[in-house]
Amino acid sequence: MTTGKTILGIIALILVLIGSMAAFTVKETELALKLRFGKVVSADFAPGLHFRMPFVHKVRTFDKRIQTLDAQPEHFLTSEKKNLIVDSFIKWRIINVVSYFKAVSGNPLSAKQRLTEIIADGLRSEFGKRTIKEVVSGDRAEIMDIITDTANNRVQKQFGIKIVDVRIKRIELPKEVSSSVYRRMEAERERDAKQLRSQGEAQAVRIRAGADRERIETVAKAERDADKIRGEGDATASDTYAQAYSKNPEFYALYRSLNAYKTTFSNRGDILLIRPDSEFFKYFKSLHGNTPQNAPVPLIPKQNPALIQQPETPVKEKEAVASE
Repeated sequence: MTTGKTILGIIALILVLIGSMAAFTVKETELALKLRFGKVVSADFAPGLHFRMPFVHKVRTFDKRIQTLDAQPEHFLTSEKKNLIVDSFIKWRIINVVSYFKAVSGNPLSAKQRLTEIIADGLRSEFGKRTIKEVVSGDRAEIMDIITDTANNRVQKQFGIKIVDVRIKRIELPKEVSSSVYRRMEAERERDAKQLRSQGEAQAVRIRAGADRERIETVAKAERDADKIRGEGDATASDTYAQAYSKNPEFYALYRSLNAYKTTFSNRGDILLIRPDSEFFKYFKSLHGNTPQNAPVPLIPKQNPALIQQPETPVKEKEAVASE
């Protein structure tokens, strides 16, 4: 009885071991292959529990999520034969597990090595077509897109891998190249600055010339308008004077003479040497400005000319005539 129970226990244990060896689980993040003596038997496994024949079938699982490959920095030459140190990384994932297994025998290290070589070839080719300036500033995004597309055309068929993205982390110049590149960049910037300054100076000259021309035209127009207005005013004034004079010539003459007297004798320090019978004093002689007959001529004592203050030149309105 005891021996029978022992045998049954052994059989149950063997069945449990065989069952555990026959069952396997595929996770959501995995791709699975069933192999028989190293050859692929099945690859279509949904996530969940599956079974295999122990000691005959072998199961290999691979991560189907996007993986990151951080490549080692490498040296590449530009079209100017300048050496650059480029540090990049690759985002990739498995899309065909059978092709992937056959290409690299399921060895992730081998897959990463092949990917690194392919991306390095792409970088070498694209950098060799461009200058340092284009690589560093202008064409980096374009380079990454070209390398990604070119590499995908190769690795998807051969390795069952899709390259999701290629990115350059850092581009450095070797120390022996840095100084010459910086000098050249400085010279280029200086040349650009001179060109911009010369263009600005030329534009400033054009603006100043235009402003001067506009100023001259504006001043000329203003002077022309002022002369026109002044002429019209003088004409109007002349007409007014003529009309007034024609109405009462004697009063007009008296008015102008009074203004001349006022202007002439406003400064008591002035001395005028004028004949008494001069027309300038006619309104001092009679009401009507008639000169009396046989009017005595006052004697003017002789004086040193240096002691006599010279009179101002009479204006038109004074109507005075200098004597002797």
